[in-house]
Amino acid sequence: MLLPASLAHAVEPSIHEDEWAQYRSRFLDRGGRIIDNGNRGISHSEGQGYGMLLAFLADNRADFELIWRFTRNELLLRDDGLAAWKWDPAAQPHVTDVNSATDGDLLIAYALALAGSGWDNRDYVAAATRIAKSILRETVVRHAGKTILLPGASGFSSQDRDDGPVINPSYWIFEAFPVMNALVPSEAWGRLSTDGLQLMTQLQFGPAQLPAEWVSLRSAPRPAAGFERIFGYNSVRIPLYMARARVGDTAALARLRAALAAEGRPMATVDLSTGRPLQPLTDRGYMIILSLLDCITDGTRVPETMQDFQPDLYFPATLQLLALSFLREEHAACL
Repeated sequence: MLLPASLAHAVEPSIHEDEWAQYRSRFLDRGGRIIDNGNRGISHSEGQGYGMLLAFLADNRADFELIWRFTRNELLLRDDGLAAWKWDPAAQPHVTDVNSATDGDLLIAYALALAGSGWDNRDYVAAATRIAKSILRETVVRHAGKTILLPGASGFSSQDRDDGPVINPSYWIFEAFPVMNALVPSEAWGRLSTDGLQLMTQLQFGPAQLPAEWVSLRSAPRPAAGFERIFGYNSVRIPLYMARARVGDTAALARLRAALAAEGRPMATVDLSTGRPLQPLTDRGYMIILSLLDCITDGTRVPETMQDFQPDLYFPATLQLLALSFLREEHAACL
């Protein structure tokens, strides 16, 4: 099955050839693994999914297949159809944590579905469908009348933790849910999007009024026990995912924009207990998210410095390409 036209992606590349060449040169090895050079050179399911998605958006079929082959052979080892999340080149065996990471599984399935539809490859769509079924079965659950996304297949549920279920709000990849529903129809995908969007408006902790990376939903949402009470670098994906999926109103995005860089301070990770900035997030891959939100909320043009792609670290480089791709497709007037 190929995706309906309303969910299929534009054929025209939204990532430039030179940008993908730089990304590939810095983060993709010849075996097909995406290297997280900010995290001891490991690879993970998230990075493989991002790499596949970016290769598709760059219309590079050979690199997509290379990344998918590594992902399939090295990470899709679990009996439940999900990917093991962590692969370490310095360890034997290389897979050092076999638990799944739901954002990685979503990204892999989403990229496969888009590529399978865009390039008329039914094997990719079939693989995406298998993973989508596993995500739905293993990590999409009902709790307190809401549909939520567990961060992994084990360790986060109400059975696994005293304060469970625990979620990571940056794992809600809203743009992927309609595609997952096309692959494996279920009302749960729509509820996951609706309930997740409502949840994002509630996650305003401490003086900074920002979401925690790990949140307990045992009762009222609160930062989960055993994790740092911080707004971390992963959480900057929340407004990016909302924007790319065209969900949430302008007011919600404007509130997040104001909280991300409140009172003129630089964008940073934040101690949620005190509201104190911790590590500045000055890489343009992070900062472009502010520019993207300014574009959406009031039409402000994106500075040329934010559009200049000079990758250094894997994660912000990935976010910058996702932001640029979206702006080129949906808000070219801001460029």
